Amino acid sequence: MEGLLLTRCRALPALATCSRQLSGYVPRRFHHCAPRGGRRLLLSRVFQPQNLREDQVLSLQDKFGDLTCKSQRLMLQVGLIYPASPGCYHLLPYTVRAMEKLVRVIDQEMQAIGGQKVNMPSLSPAELWQATDRWDLMGKELLRLRDRHGKEYCLGPTHEEAITALIAAQKKLSYKQLPFLLYQVTRKFRDEPRPRFGLLRGREFYMKDMYTFDSSPEAAQQTYNLVCDAYCSLFSRLGLRFVKVQADVGSIGGTMSHEFQLPVDIGEDRLAICPHCSFSANMETLDLSQMNCPACQGPLTETKGIEVGHTFYLGTKYSSIFNAQFTNVYGKPSLAEMGCYGLGVTRILAAAIEVLSTEDCVRWPSLLAPYQACLIPPKKGSKEEVASELIGQLCDHITEAVPQLHGEVLLDDRTHLTIGNRLKDANKFGYPFVIIAGKRALEDPAHFEVWCQNTGEVVFLTKDGVMDLLTQVQTI
Repeated sequence: MEGLLLTRCRALPALATCSRQLSGYVPRRFHHCAPRGGRRLLLSRVFQPQNLREDQVLSLQDKFGDLTCKSQRLMLQVGLIYPASPGCYHLLPYTVRAMEKLVRVIDQEMQAIGGQKVNMPSLSPAELWQATDRWDLMGKELLRLRDRHGKEYCLGPTHEEAITALIAAQKKLSYKQLPFLLYQVTRKFRDEPRPRFGLLRGREFYMKDMYTFDSSPEAAQQTYNLVCDAYCSLFSRLGLRFVKVQADVGSIGGTMSHEFQLPVDIGEDRLAICPHCSFSANMETLDLSQMNCPACQGPLTETKGIEVGHTFYLGTKYSSIFNAQFTNVYGKPSLAEMGCYGLGVTRILAAAIEVLSTEDCVRWPSLLAPYQACLIPPKKGSKEEVASELIGQLCDHITEAVPQLHGEVLLDDRTHLTIGNRLKDANKFGYPFVIIAGKRALEDPAHFEVWCQNTGEVVFLTKDGVMDLLTQVQTI
C-alpha cells in the first residue's frame, strides 16, 4: 500500500483485530450539526456535562454515596452518566448509544433462537403478585403505590406474573404453536436498601427478560439449553470473559438456575470454580464445610463475580397458579412448562467498563463503543492548521465510502484546544480509533496518526491507508 509507515505497532492487519464486531445494517441517523447542512458529527454539539475534576467527583460522592468502583467513577468523570437520586442516574448520549447497540446484539441473539419481542407495562396490579404470594415474599424490594381509587400496584422488577396471565388469557392455544419465547427490554425497579456501584446496583435499571412456554419438560429443557447457548454467544461476541455457574432459584422459584458471571474483584457474588473439570457454582449453593468439587472431588478455587445474566427453569410454578394451558396432542388441556431468563442491560455496560478499562480511561467492547472513530484536526493558529481541510475531507470520505461507519465517526472540532488535550480526552472516552492530523499531515502525501485505543498501537497512514484500515471495521 502506498505511503504506509508503521511506528510502535505491528502490521496493519493486526490493527483490525481491536474491533471485534460482526457486520450488519446500520440505519441512517440524525447528525449533531445542522439537520440539512453538513454531514459531520461534531463533538462540540454532543450534550454532556463538562469533564469533572477529581474534587468535583468527590463532592458527588458526598451527595450520592461511596464511589467505590472504577466503572462508577469513570462514567461520572467522562460524563456518561449523571446522578439523579440515590440509585438512579441520567443516561447521557454516549451511554444511550452504547446501550442501543447492546440491545441490537441482544435482539439478534434472542431472535436467532425464535424469540419474539413484546413490551409489558411497568405498572403491575397487586392481585397478580398476591396470587403467587410474592407480594409479601418480595417484601420491601417491591416499589409499591396506590392510584386515586386506592388500587395497589408495584413497579415491576420482573414480569413472571404478568406474562403468565397474558398466556392464560389465550384460551385456544395448541401444542403446535409452542414453544413461545417472548422477551422484552424495559426499565425495571427495585427498592435497593443501599444502592451502590453506579449502574451495577441501582433502583432503576434496564433488563432483558425472556419467558418461555413449552409443551413438555423435555422440550422446556431443550429451550433452556438453547437460551443458555445464546447467552454464551452474546458474551463471546462482546469479548467478555464469563463463567456460567449453578445458582439458587431465590424468590423467582423453579427447580434449576444458572448465573452468568463476569469475574472481577469488586463482584458481590462469591464463586467456586473447579480448575480440573467444568464444575462452577455460586458459593451460596454449596455446603461450605465441604469445599471439594462434587463432580471430581478436586479442590475448588474461589473468586468474585458480577452477575450479568440469570436463567431459571420454572416448570409449572406459575402456569399452575394462572391456569396457563394449551391443548396437547391428545386433545386434552395441559399446563405449559415455563422458563425465565434475564440479562442486566445497564449492568452489562457498567460491568464491561469495570473489567476492560484502565484506572483512568474507559474501554468498551468494540461492538458497543458509542462511536468507532474520533478525528482530531490541528489546533487553530498552529503551523499544522492548513491540514484542517484534509482531515475534514477524510471525515466526509469515511462517511461516504464506508457504509458501516455512517454515523460512527466524530470530528473533535474544539480547535481552540491543543491536539494533546483532545487526544487525552479521546483516550478517556475510549473510541476504538483516534485519527490525528499532526505534523506529518503536511507531508506529500499526507500521513495521519492513527491510534488503536484497545491495544495502544499507533500507526502513521496515508488517506488510502486509513480507508483500508477502517473498511475492515465491523459493526452491528
